[in-house]
Amino acid sequence: MDDITQQFFATNETIIRLVVALLLGTLIGIERGWVAREKKAGQRVAGIRTHALVGLLGGIAALLSQALTPWAFPLIFLAVAGISLVAWRAHTVETQNYSITGMIGLLLTFCFGAIAVAINLALATACAVITAVILDNKREIHGLLYKLQSHELDAGLKLLLISVVMLPLLPDESMGPGGVLNPYHIWWLVVLIASISFVGYFAIRIGGTEKGILFTGLFAGLSSSTALTLQYARQSRRNSDLEPMLAVGILLACGTMFPRILLYTALINPGLLPTLTPPILLMGLALYVPAFFIWRTQHRKLKVERPTLTQNPLELRIALLLGAMLALILVLGEWLREVLGQTGVYLLAATSGLADVAPITLSLSRMSLTTIEGGTAILGIVIAASANNLFKTGLSTFIGTYRLGRRVALPMLLSLAVGLLVAWLT
Repeated sequence: MDDITQQFFATNETIIRLVVALLLGTLIGIERGWVAREKKAGQRVAGIRTHALVGLLGGIAALLSQALTPWAFPLIFLAVAGISLVAWRAHTVETQNYSITGMIGLLLTFCFGAIAVAINLALATACAVITAVILDNKREIHGLLYKLQSHELDAGLKLLLISVVMLPLLPDESMGPGGVLNPYHIWWLVVLIASISFVGYFAIRIGGTEKGILFTGLFAGLSSSTALTLQYARQSRRNSDLEPMLAVGILLACGTMFPRILLYTALINPGLLPTLTPPILLMGLALYVPAFFIWRTQHRKLKVERPTLTQNPLELRIALLLGAMLALILVLGEWLREVLGQTGVYLLAATSGLADVAPITLSLSRMSLTTIEGGTAILGIVIAASANNLFKTGLSTFIGTYRLGRRVALPMLLSLAVGLLVAWLT
């Protein structure tokens, strides 16, 4: 902002803020007026003009509170609320429509005008735009309720419980052997894992069956690539014609695991990224490239049922198990580091990675801040990822058909070799 603009704003600040209050009311009024555009004049309780004037009135009420008495704003607000209540009461009797959304929107418009004048223009504008979007998407928002299943609502509420309720209550201090246990940090990692699984679950849910293996495989890596591998391996026994596409789905899911590893590391210890990124990206590419070539030759057979999502992604029992696993890995890692040095950390990474890469990735990233070197953590993460993909190769080979196992095994072994080599050299 140059000097002339600053001087103009300072000289005319009150006028500018009142104009913004008027425009914010107009914005919400346009949305409300468009909804009731078929009604005749006088049948609408509040349209463009009413909302614009109420926004301006909110700004004037804020000025009067500053210049005359602090009671000006609450008294005018109560007057607007009373007038709105009388009007909506009459409207309800006539139309039998008991929704008060429009009245709430009008009262919010008054408040936005006051915020624009007395507090912050950007905050008032953001709130007004969000309000207009919510009012304009009534059908879509209500439609979500019909699509939402009870266990998914339960999952969302539990995510809020473990994040905004439980997390702030935990002590943020080092405890246990070597001070490696921090209750707040451990539970924050649990929330992180649960949140990513939650996003991955709904990515698959929203994508729908028609998106096929390609979409499902990409996003399954955010939640559980092991579960998808098991599902597709079983499906290959039932429909051998889909083996190439099932292999594509498995490779995509396993490849998506590697960006997730980088995300975990970036959140815990970004300093590892410059050295960790090359081997992790190469391991992912070693899976994505073969998947792309298989897809190119088999793209007409992409239609397939996506995996059935039957598990609640945020059961508290699972969250507690993850927290316990993270704490156990941190304690074992510290003990093995003292007894066996780097060898102990690598052994822990290999055994932990068979089940899941998330806990060991988070644990090693955390330990690299205090007790182990960055290079040890990086190689340990690569070892864990390699062990995890070897396990999924075994699932594809022994539970699925031989041809599916062969299509999956070659890229997996290449990914393992490239990752270990680059990590060792760097």
